[in-house]
Amino acid sequence: MHPQILAITERIRQRSSRSRAQYLAQVRQAASSGPVREGLSCTNQAHTYAAAGDGEKMILRQNHRAANIAIINAYNDVLSAHAPYRHYPEQLKAALAVQGHIGQMAGGVPAMCDGVTQGQTGMELSLFSRDVIALSTAVALSHQVFDGSLLLGICDKIVPGLLMAALRFGHLPAVFVPAGPMPSGISNSEKAKVRQAYAAGSIDRDELLASEMASYHSEGTCTFYGTANSNQMLMEIMGLQLPGSSFVNPGDPLRPLLTAAAAEKVGQLTALEPGFMPIGQLVDERTLVNAVVGLLATGGSTNHSIHLVAIARMAGIELDWQDMADLSDIVPLLARVYPNGKADINAFQRAGGMPYLIRELSAAGLLHSDVNTIMGTGLAHYEKEPYITAEGTLGWRPAVAESLDLTVLAPAHAPFMREGGMKVLNGPLGRAIMKVSAVPDDRWVIEAPARVFRTQAAVLSAYKAGELNRDVVVVLVGQGPGANGMPELHQLTPALTNLQDAGHQVALVTDGRLSGASGKVPAAIHVCPEASKGGFIARVQDGDLIRLDGHRGELTVLADDFMQRAAVALTPDPADAVGVGRELFSGFRTLVTRADEGAVSIGWE
Repeated sequence: MHPQILAITERIRQRSSRSRAQYLAQVRQAASSGPVREGLSCTNQAHTYAAAGDGEKMILRQNHRAANIAIINAYNDVLSAHAPYRHYPEQLKAALAVQGHIGQMAGGVPAMCDGVTQGQTGMELSLFSRDVIALSTAVALSHQVFDGSLLLGICDKIVPGLLMAALRFGHLPAVFVPAGPMPSGISNSEKAKVRQAYAAGSIDRDELLASEMASYHSEGTCTFYGTANSNQMLMEIMGLQLPGSSFVNPGDPLRPLLTAAAAEKVGQLTALEPGFMPIGQLVDERTLVNAVVGLLATGGSTNHSIHLVAIARMAGIELDWQDMADLSDIVPLLARVYPNGKADINAFQRAGGMPYLIRELSAAGLLHSDVNTIMGTGLAHYEKEPYITAEGTLGWRPAVAESLDLTVLAPAHAPFMREGGMKVLNGPLGRAIMKVSAVPDDRWVIEAPARVFRTQAAVLSAYKAGELNRDVVVVLVGQGPGANGMPELHQLTPALTNLQDAGHQVALVTDGRLSGASGKVPAAIHVCPEASKGGFIARVQDGDLIRLDGHRGELTVLADDFMQRAAVALTPDPADAVGVGRELFSGFRTLVTRADEGAVSIGWE
């Protein structure tokens, strides 16, 4: 093991000792009495079994070795990634029945598509939807009639929300069930060029729509490496879904075999079996460090600088941005997938995918290989890829010996970058995250005058008016979780990229989010404290010289009077929090923690 990996893990363990001990005590207490359903009243049980078939009723009533598995489904057909889940509950129930177990569709959770809401008012609900999903999952599991859960979720806030709730029911085993990415459409680089052309006004809306529909064209996850596919990478490297299952397309003959195997696996992990492995015991400090290493090694979504902190807290673990920054100093970048490369996630899978990546990181001493997983102890299980045997059954074989495409997936001894893709910036403005995996080396340091905005629309209006055709640091304030739910600002990327391509020094500084699709424009995002909570970012004025330094980890205002300026009370306009359901989330905006604390608006202790 790399000594720095061990040191950071130990630092997290010591920092979390009290909260983790309390959490594990709760898990042990909840698990000590065995399946709760056996202690329920007859009326409680009758309600549970009422809608079941006669055979299922007999099993649940008389067979105390049969597990009852909750299926939590984020299906809807607005999300292409989740559309395949429509038929998964019945497939999972059938697979469980073969093992003598029962599956019940315990609950559905909301799943919004950030691709639909990007740049729209609904995006202000996006981050909070994670906590709603966690609450919805908790409601489903609160019936206390289940011995384990199968969690069906893929996209941006859905997987973190499901995992947060599963960890609060840490005495139960849980297995995530992916559905895979859509086949490749037009290339992501071509899609980006069309977007930039539209932002520049050189093509019309019909041409843009045709391009977008050629990219997003069928069931399955979007093929760029944003938060959704980063989620899938994380669930696999954390040992929470089957090896090699993340990026198998929905129509691949392997997919139904993997789905059935997930059901079989959860049945083997319940308290009714010798191999009992509750999720609260599976996920520990080592698991979270592995997750961060995987995120850095693949140049994954910056959203996980928020989500992983929130997930860790649900398991009594205190993960900090500095832990991520220190890991970034030693973790090499092994994957080039759009937006930090030209290839898509299908090319990553063909090059060797997750089994190859995990083997390379493990061999380099960058992963805790002795962790618990749903497959048993050790990540060696995850260095294998699934395949269909001659008998038509599911098997696993060793990962490819060498990357099959060195432009997409590199070995640890010859990485694309010697350090990971994420930096923490500190300075007078507070703390911020900078994703550098897609940013050219000569753009890691930007020094330019500020232009301050309160809305995305104002930025785009200034761009269209030619007011930003110069060296500029766009400072967008009032976009934090307490102000408006911290919407993603991806709509700004084409315009800022055009300015950069024109030869200008350009950067973005904001208390908002930019997600895994941030592209090649340097950006200091998630600035804490946010402007609406007294953050110094609210003091920035037009013309202030801003220095963003990704090498030194600094975010500085080069104005002599900056620290002496009067505090600015940047209070959101109440009228901006009404409509499209935003008024229903006023409590979330009041309670939410800082971005570097996970932007959590619900309790966990």
